[in-house]
Amino acid sequence: MPHALVVDDDHDSAASLRELIAGEKFTVAVAHNLRDARRQIALQQPDILLLDLRLPDGNGMDLLADPKLVANSEVVLCTGHANLETSIQALRLGAADYLVKPVNLKQLQGVLSRIMKPAALQAEVQDLTANLDESGHFGHLWGRSAPMKRIYEQISRVAGTSVSVFITGESGTGKEVVAQTVHDLSRRRKRPFLAVNCGAISPNLIESEIFGHEKGSFTGAERQHQGFFERASGGTLFLDEITEMPLELQVKLLRVLETGRFMRVGSTTALETDVRIVAATNRLPYQAVASGKLREDLLYRLNIFPISLPPLRDRSADIPLLANHFLAAISEQEGTVRRFSPAALASLVDYGWPGNVRELRNVVQRAYVMAQGDTIDETWLPSANEAGVTSGWGSLASMQEAAAAPPVSVAPAPVRPAEVPAADADMPFITLPIGSSVAQAERALMLATLRHFNHHKERTAAVLGISLKTLYNRLKEYAAEGATAADGNSPAD
Repeated sequence: MPHALVVDDDHDSAASLRELIAGEKFTVAVAHNLRDARRQIALQQPDILLLDLRLPDGNGMDLLADPKLVANSEVVLCTGHANLETSIQALRLGAADYLVKPVNLKQLQGVLSRIMKPAALQAEVQDLTANLDESGHFGHLWGRSAPMKRIYEQISRVAGTSVSVFITGESGTGKEVVAQTVHDLSRRRKRPFLAVNCGAISPNLIESEIFGHEKGSFTGAERQHQGFFERASGGTLFLDEITEMPLELQVKLLRVLETGRFMRVGSTTALETDVRIVAATNRLPYQAVASGKLREDLLYRLNIFPISLPPLRDRSADIPLLANHFLAAISEQEGTVRRFSPAALASLVDYGWPGNVRELRNVVQRAYVMAQGDTIDETWLPSANEAGVTSGWGSLASMQEAAAAPPVSVAPAPVRPAEVPAADADMPFITLPIGSSVAQAERALMLATLRHFNHHKERTAAVLGISLKTLYNRLKEYAAEGATAADGNSPAD
């Protein structure tokens, strides 16, 4: 039977917690100060330690300062004085989770159901890291380059905690794969992992899909519907393209993150949630805030632990490994083994990969289909001069530095996209007035390119160096903005 230790100077609170935990088939010991806590740990190492912050003889986190003391115990901060800064500090020191008094039974049950010794989690991560050079992958992620090793280190640190993770990077860099790896290395691995593309759900339905709805709450609601928060209970909810979520729904999401409660559409009863949020965007977060696509308060609430994924062009050393990994998977699926020639691998490394890992996977699949024999040469592979313009993604720090830099006075000049395909070297260009916003420049370039290619969206997306999904999302935004402007300018009845 697992053993729990409650450390709390409030006798009533400690007694209440003791009864709740005992009801979950645990043996429970109680300590009211640090001295008694150390004595109880010496008598019997607890599987889980529920720790208050303010104690008569010190701070509860003093126990975390001694790793040997709690090395084999899962530590959960349990306090009425929690704030975001204190919680993050405790998590950095090794706490796996935190509960705010009065403790909610459902959240407590979730914490107790996920007990896993820290040493077991650490051993699993150490095995992945030790075998990285041989296997070439870390969880679901492939690559041995320095940028990817930094990502693996970040995942290793955050996976065992309960903090929100905010993943940024260009389309196709593998944000969902990172989220899945975080989930699989966490204590929530036995519970659901649900991925939601906020840009792929109609704005009229997204609230119902995320929070659920009651029967009869709107036309067509013929039965009660459980949303993603209920279906992912105890697990991880991945909100991809969070900047595509309507602002009014972002307010409600912020409320859920702060209180752990939500209501189905058409209901007046608040429900408790025990879900870890991992969010992602292919936009620059602070640019999204500036353009009104992301609430600033929600950004700060999600951005507790940021992970910025590098584009494939910045880790070209991983391209042969990734290409061979995709090719092996396709060969196994199709039943015929094929290999890349050295020249083909060199061609893949030289290419710019505007669509990142997703584009590489698609290219490998096409090359497999078109290959005449067992060896894939460079005939059906993209050449270096076919790569479209890059998206200009950079680190948040570099963006903030650029925003803080004084304006530079320059003479107006035509702006030409760089690195366009050789066949389009005489492509017409657009002129932008100095003072245009980034959003205005992006819109002008995107629409002009679309017109140039006679509204061929796949070609437009390839030249712009963005995914087809991103292009569709932007065009949908521009259409909505145009409709709004038309309504505003229509004559009054």
